[in-house]
Amino acid sequence: MSSERTILVLGGGPDAERQVSLTSARFVGDALEKSGRFRVNRQTIDTVSNSQLARLEGDVIFPVLHGGWGEGGQLQEILERDGRPFVGSGSRAARAAMDKLATKMIALREGIATPVSHILDLRDPSCPLPLPVIIKPVHEGSTIGLHVVTTKEHWLAARRQIGEEQLRAPAGSAAASRVYMIEPKIAGRELTVGLIDGEALPIIEIAAASGLYDYEAKYHRSDTTYTLDPALPAGVAHRVNQQSVTLAGTMGVRHLGRADFMLDAAGTAWLLEINTIPGFTDHSLVPMAARHRGIEMPELCATLVDVALRDAPTAIPAR
Repeated sequence: MSSERTILVLGGGPDAERQVSLTSARFVGDALEKSGRFRVNRQTIDTVSNSQLARLEGDVIFPVLHGGWGEGGQLQEILERDGRPFVGSGSRAARAAMDKLATKMIALREGIATPVSHILDLRDPSCPLPLPVIIKPVHEGSTIGLHVVTTKEHWLAARRQIGEEQLRAPAGSAAASRVYMIEPKIAGRELTVGLIDGEALPIIEIAAASGLYDYEAKYHRSDTTYTLDPALPAGVAHRVNQQSVTLAGTMGVRHLGRADFMLDAAGTAWLLEINTIPGFTDHSLVPMAARHRGIEMPELCATLVDVALRDAPTAIPAR
Protein backbone atom coordinates (compact mmCIF):
# COMPACT_ATOMS: atom_id res chain seq x y z
CA MET A 1 0.00 0.00 0.00
CA SER A 2 1.14 3.57 -0.68
CA SER A 3 0.98 4.37 3.05
CA GLU A 4 3.91 1.99 3.57
CA ARG A 5 6.15 3.62 0.99
CA THR A 6 9.21 5.60 1.92
CA ILE A 7 9.92 8.74 -0.09
CA LEU A 8 13.56 9.75 -0.37
CA VAL A 9 13.64 13.57 -0.53
CA LEU A 10 16.95 14.92 -1.84
CA GLY A 11 17.99 18.54 -1.23
CA GLY A 12 21.14 20.62 -1.42
CA GLY A 13 23.48 20.06 -4.35
CA PRO A 14 26.69 21.81 -5.40
CA ASP A 15 25.08 24.66 -7.33
CA ALA A 16 24.59 28.36 -6.59
CA GLU A 17 20.95 27.67 -5.70
CA ARG A 18 21.81 25.26 -2.87
CA GLN A 19 20.14 27.32 -0.13
CA VAL A 20 16.91 27.59 -2.12
CA SER A 21 17.03 23.84 -2.69
CA LEU A 22 17.41 23.15 1.02
CA THR A 23 14.36 25.28 1.77
CA SER A 24 12.31 23.67 -1.01
CA ALA A 25 13.29 20.18 0.17
CA ARG A 26 12.25 21.00 3.72
CA PHE A 27 8.79 22.10 2.57
CA VAL A 28 8.41 19.04 0.34
CA GLY A 29 9.37 16.71 3.20
CA ASP A 30 6.97 18.46 5.56
CA ALA A 31 4.16 18.27 3.00
CA LEU A 32 4.65 14.56 2.37
CA GLU A 33 4.57 13.87 6.10
CA LYS A 34 1.41 15.96 6.49
CA SER A 35 -0.27 13.95 3.73
CA GLY A 36 -0.24 10.99 6.13
CA ARG A 37 0.52 8.58 3.30
CA PHE A 38 4.28 8.15 3.39
CA ARG A 39 7.38 7.77 5.47
CA VAL A 40 9.94 10.42 4.53
CA ASN A 41 13.70 9.98 4.40
CA ARG A 42 15.28 13.45 4.09
CA GLN A 43 18.83 13.58 2.78
CA THR A 44 21.06 16.58 2.08
CA ILE A 45 23.65 15.92 -0.60
CA ASP A 46 26.40 17.77 -2.44
CA THR A 47 26.70 15.36 -5.32
CA VAL A 48 25.93 11.67 -5.17
CA SER A 49 27.15 8.56 -6.98
CA ASN A 50 25.01 5.58 -7.88
CA SER A 51 26.61 3.48 -5.15
CA GLN A 52 25.93 6.20 -2.57
CA LEU A 53 22.36 6.66 -3.79
CA ALA A 54 21.71 2.92 -3.60
CA ARG A 55 22.43 3.01 0.13
CA LEU A 56 19.73 5.63 0.76
CA GLU A 57 16.37 4.15 1.70
CA GLY A 58 13.37 5.06 -0.41
CA ASP A 59 10.80 3.51 -2.73
CA VAL A 60 10.38 6.74 -4.69
CA ILE A 61 12.96 9.53 -5.02
CA PHE A 62 11.80 13.15 -4.88
CA PRO A 63 14.75 15.35 -5.96
CA VAL A 64 14.39 19.01 -5.03
CA LEU A 65 17.67 20.39 -6.33
CA HIS A 66 17.94 23.61 -8.32
CA GLY A 67 20.79 24.55 -10.65
CA GLY A 68 23.03 22.95 -13.23
CA TRP A 69 24.00 19.66 -11.55
CA GLY A 70 20.74 18.96 -9.75
CA GLU A 71 18.34 20.16 -12.42
CA GLY A 72 20.33 20.01 -15.64
CA GLY A 73 20.56 16.29 -16.38
CA GLN A 74 23.51 15.01 -14.37
CA LEU A 75 21.51 13.98 -11.31
CA GLN A 76 18.74 12.70 -13.56
CA GLU A 77 21.18 10.34 -15.30
CA ILE A 78 22.12 8.93 -11.90
CA LEU A 79 18.45 8.55 -10.98
CA GLU A 80 17.75 6.74 -14.25
CA ARG A 81 20.57 4.29 -13.60
CA ASP A 82 19.34 3.78 -10.03
CA GLY A 83 16.10 2.38 -11.41
CA ARG A 84 13.71 3.58 -8.73
CA PRO A 85 10.77 5.82 -9.67
CA PHE A 86 11.62 9.50 -9.29
CA VAL A 87 9.66 12.71 -9.49
CA GLY A 88 10.49 15.01 -12.39
CA SER A 89 11.89 14.95 -15.89
CA GLY A 90 14.41 12.51 -17.29
CA SER A 91 17.96 13.50 -18.15
CA ARG A 92 17.34 14.44 -21.78
CA ALA A 93 14.51 16.87 -21.00
CA ALA A 94 16.33 18.25 -17.96
CA ARG A 95 19.46 18.94 -19.98
CA ALA A 96 17.52 20.72 -22.74
CA ALA A 97 15.46 22.81 -20.31
CA MET A 98 18.53 23.96 -18.36
CA ASP A 99 20.04 25.17 -21.65
CA LYS A 100 18.11 28.35 -22.43
CA LEU A 101 19.41 28.45 -26.00
CA ALA A 102 18.31 24.87 -26.69
CA THR A 103 14.91 25.68 -25.19
CA LYS A 104 14.59 28.68 -27.50
CA MET A 105 15.34 26.59 -30.59
CA ILE A 106 12.70 24.04 -29.63
CA ALA A 107 10.20 26.83 -28.89
CA LEU A 108 10.77 28.44 -32.28
CA ARG A 109 10.16 25.12 -34.03
CA GLU A 110 6.82 24.97 -32.20
CA GLY A 111 5.92 28.50 -33.32
CA ILE A 112 6.38 29.98 -29.83
CA ALA A 113 7.78 33.52 -29.74
CA THR A 114 11.02 33.92 -27.83
CA PRO A 115 13.49 36.84 -27.78
CA VAL A 116 16.46 36.73 -30.15
CA SER A 117 19.65 35.87 -28.27
CA HIS A 118 23.40 36.18 -28.72
CA ILE A 119 26.27 34.56 -26.86
CA LEU A 120 28.31 37.07 -24.85
CA ASP A 121 31.85 37.38 -26.23
CA LEU A 122 34.05 39.08 -23.64
CA ARG A 123 36.63 39.80 -26.36
CA ASP A 124 34.15 42.02 -28.22
CA PRO A 125 33.34 45.31 -26.43
CA SER A 126 30.34 46.09 -28.65
CA CYS A 127 26.78 45.07 -27.77
CA PRO A 128 25.13 43.06 -30.57
CA LEU A 129 21.64 44.35 -29.70
CA PRO A 130 20.13 47.78 -29.06
CA LEU A 131 19.93 48.72 -25.39
CA PRO A 132 18.33 47.90 -23.01
CA VAL A 133 19.36 44.25 -22.85
CA ILE A 134 19.49 41.40 -20.36
CA ILE A 135 22.69 39.43 -19.80
CA LYS A 136 22.20 36.08 -18.07
CA PRO A 137 23.85 32.67 -17.82
CA VAL A 138 22.71 30.05 -20.30
CA HIS A 139 22.69 27.31 -17.65
CA GLU A 140 21.46 28.84 -14.38
CA GLY A 141 18.14 29.54 -12.70
CA SER A 142 16.74 31.88 -10.02
CA THR A 143 18.16 34.80 -12.05
CA ILE A 144 21.65 33.89 -10.79
CA GLY A 145 24.18 36.10 -12.58
CA LEU A 146 21.57 38.28 -14.29
CA HIS A 147 22.45 41.83 -15.39
CA VAL A 148 20.04 44.48 -16.67
CA VAL A 149 21.92 46.80 -19.03
CA THR A 150 20.39 50.16 -19.91
CA THR A 151 23.42 52.28 -20.86
CA LYS A 152 26.81 51.83 -22.50
CA GLU A 153 28.41 52.35 -19.09
CA HIS A 154 26.27 49.54 -17.64
CA TRP A 155 27.29 47.34 -20.58
CA LEU A 156 31.00 47.85 -20.01
CA ALA A 157 30.63 47.42 -16.23
CA ALA A 158 28.66 44.17 -16.62
CA ARG A 159 31.25 42.72 -19.02
CA ARG A 160 34.04 43.69 -16.63
CA GLN A 161 32.25 42.14 -13.64
CA ILE A 162 31.56 38.89 -15.49
CA GLY A 163 35.17 38.65 -16.62
CA GLU A 164 36.49 39.28 -13.11
CA GLU A 165 34.12 36.70 -11.60
CA GLN A 166 35.31 34.07 -14.05
CA LEU A 167 38.95 34.84 -13.30
CA ARG A 168 38.34 34.55 -9.53
CA ALA A 169 36.36 31.31 -9.81
CA PRO A 170 38.20 28.06 -9.00
CA ALA A 171 39.64 26.35 -12.06
CA GLY A 172 37.27 23.74 -13.43
CA SER A 173 34.24 25.11 -11.58
CA ALA A 174 30.95 25.88 -13.29
CA ALA A 175 31.42 29.58 -12.53
CA ALA A 176 34.79 29.64 -14.30
CA SER A 177 33.31 28.36 -17.55
CA ARG A 178 29.86 29.95 -17.30
CA VAL A 179 28.42 30.93 -20.69
CA TYR A 180 26.30 34.09 -20.86
CA MET A 181 23.65 35.13 -23.35
CA ILE A 182 22.30 38.54 -24.34
CA GLU A 183 18.69 39.22 -25.24
CA PRO A 184 16.45 42.29 -25.52
CA LYS A 185 14.85 43.55 -22.33
CA ILE A 186 11.16 43.28 -23.10
CA ALA A 187 8.97 45.85 -21.40
CA GLY A 188 5.66 44.44 -20.26
CA ARG A 189 3.99 42.08 -17.83
CA GLU A 190 5.74 39.03 -16.39
CA LEU A 191 3.62 35.87 -16.49
CA THR A 192 4.35 32.37 -15.28
CA VAL A 193 2.53 29.09 -15.90
CA GLY A 194 2.96 26.18 -13.51
CA LEU A 195 2.59 22.67 -14.90
CA ILE A 196 1.52 19.57 -13.01
CA ASP A 197 1.28 16.26 -14.87
CA GLY A 198 0.86 17.94 -18.25
CA GLU A 199 -1.82 20.41 -17.17
CA ALA A 200 -1.47 24.16 -16.76
CA LEU A 201 -2.15 25.72 -13.37
CA PRO A 202 -3.64 29.22 -13.06
CA ILE A 203 -1.45 31.93 -14.58
CA ILE A 204 0.37 34.21 -12.15
CA GLU A 205 1.36 37.76 -13.00
CA ILE A 206 4.45 38.93 -11.12
CA ALA A 207 5.10 42.59 -10.33
CA ALA A 208 8.33 43.17 -8.43
CA ALA A 209 8.49 46.49 -6.59
CA SER A 210 12.09 46.91 -7.76
CA GLY A 211 11.00 46.35 -11.36
CA LEU A 212 13.02 43.14 -11.62
CA TYR A 213 11.97 39.73 -10.32
CA ASP A 214 15.51 38.76 -9.40
CA TYR A 215 16.98 36.52 -6.69
CA GLU A 216 16.36 39.14 -3.99
CA ALA A 217 12.74 39.65 -5.03
CA LYS A 218 12.12 35.90 -5.17
CA TYR A 219 13.62 34.85 -1.87
CA HIS A 220 14.36 37.82 0.40
CA ARG A 221 12.01 40.72 -0.32
CA SER A 222 8.32 40.80 0.61
CA ASP A 223 7.17 43.61 -1.69
CA THR A 224 6.47 41.59 -4.84
CA THR A 225 2.83 41.46 -5.95
CA TYR A 226 1.39 38.21 -7.31
CA THR A 227 -1.91 38.24 -9.20
CA LEU A 228 -3.61 34.89 -9.80
CA ASP A 229 -5.64 34.58 -13.01
CA PRO A 230 -4.86 38.18 -14.05
CA ALA A 231 -7.02 40.06 -16.53
CA LEU A 232 -5.31 39.61 -19.90
CA PRO A 233 -6.10 40.60 -23.50
CA ALA A 234 -8.47 38.26 -25.32
CA GLY A 235 -6.89 34.92 -26.15
CA VAL A 236 -3.63 35.50 -24.28
CA ALA A 237 -4.35 33.21 -21.33
CA HIS A 238 -5.40 30.31 -23.57
CA ARG A 239 -2.39 30.82 -25.84
CA VAL A 240 0.15 31.01 -23.01
CA ASN A 241 -1.29 27.94 -21.30
CA GLN A 242 -1.34 25.97 -24.55
CA GLN A 243 2.21 26.99 -25.45
CA SER A 244 3.45 25.94 -22.01
CA VAL A 245 1.83 22.52 -22.28
CA THR A 246 3.01 22.07 -25.87
CA LEU A 247 6.60 23.03 -25.12
CA ALA A 248 6.76 20.76 -22.08
CA GLY A 249 5.34 17.88 -24.09
CA THR A 250 7.75 18.39 -26.98
CA MET A 251 10.75 18.59 -24.66
CA GLY A 252 9.66 15.62 -22.56
CA VAL A 253 9.24 17.70 -19.40
CA ARG A 254 7.11 15.54 -17.10
CA HIS A 255 5.37 15.63 -13.72
CA LEU A 256 6.09 19.28 -12.91
CA GLY A 257 7.49 22.42 -14.48
CA ARG A 258 7.05 26.14 -14.91
CA ALA A 259 7.21 28.30 -18.04
CA ASP A 260 8.00 32.02 -17.82
CA PHE A 261 6.86 34.69 -20.29
CA MET A 262 6.93 38.45 -20.86
CA LEU A 263 3.75 39.93 -22.35
CA ASP A 264 4.48 43.08 -24.37
CA ALA A 265 2.17 45.99 -25.14
CA ALA A 266 1.23 44.49 -28.51
CA GLY A 267 -0.09 41.34 -26.85
CA THR A 268 2.80 39.03 -27.78
CA ALA A 269 3.84 36.61 -25.04
CA TRP A 270 7.59 35.97 -25.26
CA LEU A 271 8.87 32.73 -23.76
CA LEU A 272 11.87 33.27 -21.50
CA GLU A 273 12.53 29.76 -20.18
CA ILE A 274 11.05 26.56 -18.79
CA ASN A 275 12.05 25.06 -15.43
CA THR A 276 11.90 21.35 -14.63
CA ILE A 277 12.33 21.66 -10.84
CA PRO A 278 10.69 24.95 -9.88
CA GLY A 279 10.86 26.25 -6.33
CA PHE A 280 8.77 24.56 -3.64
CA THR A 281 9.09 27.02 -0.76
CA ASP A 282 6.09 28.44 1.07
CA HIS A 283 5.90 31.36 -1.36
CA SER A 284 7.06 29.67 -4.58
CA LEU A 285 5.00 30.05 -7.72
CA VAL A 286 3.88 26.48 -8.49
CA PRO A 287 2.56 25.81 -4.95
CA MET A 288 0.93 29.25 -5.03
CA ALA A 289 -0.90 28.47 -8.29
CA ALA A 290 -1.91 25.04 -7.01
CA ARG A 291 -3.38 26.56 -3.83
CA HIS A 292 -5.44 28.91 -6.00
CA ARG A 293 -6.95 25.79 -7.55
CA GLY A 294 -7.63 24.32 -4.10
CA ILE A 295 -4.61 21.99 -4.03
CA GLU A 296 -2.58 22.40 -0.84
CA MET A 297 1.06 21.34 -0.56
CA PRO A 298 0.44 17.89 0.99
CA GLU A 299 -1.91 16.92 -1.83
CA LEU A 300 0.37 18.48 -4.46
CA CYS A 301 3.47 16.61 -3.33
CA ALA A 302 1.58 13.35 -2.86
CA THR A 303 0.19 13.69 -6.38
CA LEU A 304 3.71 14.05 -7.76
CA VAL A 305 4.73 10.84 -6.00
CA ASP A 306 1.68 9.12 -7.47
CA VAL A 307 2.52 10.16 -11.04
CA ALA A 308 6.13 9.08 -10.56
CA LEU A 309 4.87 5.63 -9.54
CA ARG A 310 2.44 5.59 -12.45
CA ASP A 311 5.23 6.34 -14.92
CA ALA A 312 7.61 3.73 -13.50
CA PRO A 313 8.36 1.02 -16.11
CA THR A 314 7.05 -1.73 -13.82
CA ALA A 315 4.99 -1.87 -10.65
CA ILE A 316 7.20 -1.03 -7.69
CA PRO A 317 6.35 -2.79 -4.42
CA ALA A 318 6.98 -0.95 -1.17
CA ARG A 319 10.29 -1.89 0.45
